[in-house]
Amino acid sequence: MFGNYLIGLREGLEASLVVCILIAYLVKTGRRDALKPIWIGIGVAVGVALAFGAGLEFGSQELTFEAQEALGGSLSVLAVGLVTWMVFWMRRTARHLKAELHGKLDAALQMGTGALVATAFLAVGREGLETALFVWASVRASSDGSYAPLVGVILGLLTAVFLGWLFYRGALKINLAKFFTWTGGMLVVVAAGVLAYGVHDLQEAGFISGLADKAFDISATIPPDSWYGTLLKGVFNFQPDPTVVQVTVWALYLIPTLALFLAPIGSGPSVRVKKQKATDEKAEVEASA
Repeated sequence: MFGNYLIGLREGLEASLVVCILIAYLVKTGRRDALKPIWIGIGVAVGVALAFGAGLEFGSQELTFEAQEALGGSLSVLAVGLVTWMVFWMRRTARHLKAELHGKLDAALQMGTGALVATAFLAVGREGLETALFVWASVRASSDGSYAPLVGVILGLLTAVFLGWLFYRGALKINLAKFFTWTGGMLVVVAAGVLAYGVHDLQEAGFISGLADKAFDISATIPPDSWYGTLLKGVFNFQPDPTVVQVTVWALYLIPTLALFLAPIGSGPSVRVKKQKATDEKAEVEASA
C-alpha cells in the first residue's frame, strides 16, 4: 500500500504544482478572466486520464489469460520507461518549471481561449496519462485481491491535492528539488519491482522463456500471505520465488538507474568534457595574448 501511496503522492503532486503555478500566475497578473479556460483544460485532462485508466482496467478483462499477461507485461515495461524518464526530467527541470510554464502561458494568453485550454490540457494531461498507466501497472503488480493498493493511490492523490492547495495559499514551503530527489529515488525502487512483475507476465504469456527457472524460493521463510510478506509486496513488489530472468532484469535496471539518479547534477561525462574544453580555450587565448 505504501508503494502505491508514494506513486499517487509523487505523480499527483507534480500535477498539483503545475495547476498551482498556472492559477497563481493568472491571479497575480490580473488575468482572472483566463481562469475558466484553464480549469476547462484541467478538467478535460483529468477526464481523459480517468477514461484511459478505466479503459486499461475494464478492457483487459475481456481478453484471454495469455493476452492479459502479454498486455499487462508490455504496459508494465512501458510504464517503467515513462516513469524513469519522468523522474530524471523532473530532477533536471524542477527549479525551472515555473519559468517554463509562465512562458507557455504568456504565449497562450496572446493567442486566445483555445490556446489557454490546450496549454492547461497538455501541461496536466501528460502527467495524468503517465500517472494512470503507472498506477494501473503498479496496482496490478501488487494487488492481492484487496482494495488496499487502490486505496493507497487515492490517499496519495488526495494528499497531493491538499499539499498543492497549501502551496498555493503560501502556508507550506519545502525544498522541491530535495523532495523530488528523495521521492524519485524511492519511485525507481518501486519501478524496479513493477518491471520484474511485468517480465513475469511476459514469461507467463510465452514471450520470454525461463518461467520454470527459479532464482530462489523463500516462500517458507517469507510467506506471501504473512503481514511482512504483504508489506514487502506492497512496498517493493517483492516476490518470494522469482525467476532468474526477473532477478537479472531487476538488478540491471535498479543498480545503474539509481546510481545515475542519485549522482550529483553536473558530474556527468558531458559536463566534464565541456569544462575541459572551456579550460583549453582559455589557455589558448592566454597563450596567444
